[in-house]
Amino acid sequence: MRERIVAPTAYSLEEEKIMVSLRPTRLAEYIGQAKVVEKLAVSLAAAKGRGEAHEHVLFYGPPGLGKTTLAHIIANELGTKLVCSSGPSLQRTGDLMGILTNLGEGDVFFIDEIHRLSPAVEEFLYPAMEDFKIDFVVDKGAFARIINMPLKRFTLIGATTRAGMLSAPLRGRFGIFHHIDFYPVDELARVIRRSAGLLAIKITDDACGELARRSRGTPRIANRLLRRVRDYSQVKGSGEIDLAAVNGALEMEGIDALGLDSLDRKFLLTMINFYSGGPVGIEALAATLNEETDTLEEMVEPFLLTIGFLQRTRRGRMVGKAAYRHLGLSRDDANNYPQERLL
Repeated sequence: MRERIVAPTAYSLEEEKIMVSLRPTRLAEYIGQAKVVEKLAVSLAAAKGRGEAHEHVLFYGPPGLGKTTLAHIIANELGTKLVCSSGPSLQRTGDLMGILTNLGEGDVFFIDEIHRLSPAVEEFLYPAMEDFKIDFVVDKGAFARIINMPLKRFTLIGATTRAGMLSAPLRGRFGIFHHIDFYPVDELARVIRRSAGLLAIKITDDACGELARRSRGTPRIANRLLRRVRDYSQVKGSGEIDLAAVNGALEMEGIDALGLDSLDRKFLLTMINFYSGGPVGIEALAATLNEETDTLEEMVEPFLLTIGFLQRTRRGRMVGKAAYRHLGLSRDDANNYPQERLL
């Protein structure tokens, strides 16, 4: 997939390093997700008070909203080590055994994209989560035997964008579930203000608010747009980010007033032009757009669903009334509107 400035995932190692530098390290510094933060504060204080490892935690929600950041914060609050991995990288049980046996008392093991664990690795994880031990087989055939190895009590934190793809046995072994949702504009403005301070960027209040409105409710996108607008302001403006700099930079990037880019508009206009606004299946849309279904489901649809531009029904996807209004169309315009005018 081509690079999108409004993609909720980091698309380079350099960008990931910048994002890490902007992450809060303590719960008191974390902006937004008030209910999640409140419940985490209670469970963390209780675990520290008892001198025990924290319960296993599952964070689920769209990408770019702070699930990894919260995992780092939990380890910092507990004063323990954080070990990070991801579902796709844990291909063999031997990889997982090496990580688990090296965890200390109360350490935090974070698995991103945990829904992508292989069945063998997932089953190997069950006794580790439940009984803090692992069973592995040595030798083969008539000489095979099972060795039980005890583990130190640790906290497993899983993050997923697709909680429904987790198997019931794995999901049932998490003690705490937290849903991370899109950020409202006022909280995103606070995130942008904090990031601007860390990056030594001057930004006006109206520019901060406008940038927040176009950030698709996602802190990662907000921080990315902030850096792009900073570059634009330094070259074509005064160096301070004002409303004119925000409008000029994002217009150049093809991002409209609601944060939609060319792929979002192409997605909606394809449904309108080729499928009369829906209903249409995601496979047909992916084939028409020459994109992967996973790309559309994870990168495009979540935000369009949140703002009411897209509807999912049993018969397929449908364009919402709000999308027609935003595009300046009516339902009568279906199949008769040139896509290139809005791309």
